[in-house]
Amino acid sequence: MFPSRRNHSFAAEWDAQDAILIAWPHAGTDWAYMLDEVTACYIEMARAILQDDERLVIVAPDSDEVRSALGADADWSRIHLVELPTNDTWVRDYGPITVWRDGGTVLTDFTYNAWGMKFAADCDNLVTSRLNERGLFKMPVINCRDLVLEGGSIETDGNGAVMTTTCCLTAANRNDALTREQLEKVLLERLGCVKMLWLNHGELSGDDTDGHIDTLARFAPGGIILYTGCDDPSDEHFEPLMKMEQELKQFTDADGNHYHLIKLPLPDPIYDEISRLPATYANFLVMNHQVLVPLYGQPENDVKACSLIGEAFPGRKIVGIDCRALICQHGSLHCATMQLPLNALDIQEIGIRL
Repeated sequence: MFPSRRNHSFAAEWDAQDAILIAWPHAGTDWAYMLDEVTACYIEMARAILQDDERLVIVAPDSDEVRSALGADADWSRIHLVELPTNDTWVRDYGPITVWRDGGTVLTDFTYNAWGMKFAADCDNLVTSRLNERGLFKMPVINCRDLVLEGGSIETDGNGAVMTTTCCLTAANRNDALTREQLEKVLLERLGCVKMLWLNHGELSGDDTDGHIDTLARFAPGGIILYTGCDDPSDEHFEPLMKMEQELKQFTDADGNHYHLIKLPLPDPIYDEISRLPATYANFLVMNHQVLVPLYGQPENDVKACSLIGEAFPGRKIVGIDCRALICQHGSLHCATMQLPLNALDIQEIGIRL
């Protein structure tokens, strides 16, 4: 259940987990206009997470609102509520990133500035450090705040390779003082990795993160990459995703091996009042015993995506979560969650089965 033979490496999402971290939607977020709808999505997501025998850590400014929403029948023995102010709910991008070091584990805390200072982030940027101050974590939290980095912008195969997108990591108002080469060097050092895989194509319409990798391409065990594809030449994404596919075919791991590619369907276009939304099945969450997959009310695409993701994660149950509410704010299931590694939490043991 532990990562690769490398002694220092950014942990793969399928490595053993202690809990999932989420941030609850509230009236002070951009969800205010559709709070009931998105809360229903979070309730479904929370209940699905608890089916995996993992703990659930929920950050919220008002814990009573969460208790009321989840109800008395929730398994409160495995839910840990932490009252903290938040700007938004995209905890993937401001939660701690796990790195294995010499047989141990640390959590890294990078600066989060809401995708290049597009939105307010003064509260979200402090969530990881405040959780640490509250004594939630059993393992060290390493201060990496001299760099801006979002969890949704990087993927690892667990064996020393990091996959990312050029358009995101080199976008304005993140790490402008560094060249791409300098940024690669320092990130590989911080994450304990040896190879950076840069995608230059594939950003989805409506993605205000500047092209997060977790909307485009994701690793799975055994040298697999699942990626967002498009078979419709009339779709605006057809050419960029075809170019991305060609890049992925050229990628090799730290040992020089090519990856096995699995193409996920692109959901049929979903729009808000202004523009197309960045719906993608690549935004799934891997847990100890299951994989949560975003669904968009498109039976043919939803079923196909679940089947393909199931092929990449044999032995894990595939659970679909209706994410039509989440996509309204340009994010989805993976964006709204962050896994915490085994033995991360300094709270009462509950007998997680691995």
